[in-house]
Amino acid sequence: MGIMSKILGGGGNRSVDDYVELDMDDFAEASAETGMRVHIAEIGDQSDVIPIKDAVYDGDFVIADITRHSTSDRTVEHIIDELRQVAREVDGDIVQKGDDQIVLAPTGVRISREKLS
Repeated sequence: MGIMSKILGGGGNRSVDDYVELDMDDFAEASAETGMRVHIAEIGDQSDVIPIKDAVYDGDFVIADITRHSTSDRTVEHIIDELRQVAREVDGDIVQKGDDQIVLAPTGVRISREKLS
């Protein structure tokens, strides 16, 4: 299983300890040129949306955990609508993966709706 499959896979509670830092010295120069970062976020309430929006406006990619809410919860509906608006404003993209994650991409980045096989 690849690292993105591990990041995007499965639900449940996750913590910083669940993510393994990989040695990326060989790629440091390339990432400095692009300037894009991938952020992992957890949405517990409406106030958690602010740093997510800021990250996307800054050109970063966000994977947000929404497991604290039911997908039928009005709070989640409002949050998703707000994040859709951000994606439209920056010409980015947004998808919901299952009932537990939202993936938000910055300007010019499109998220495939098809799994790699």
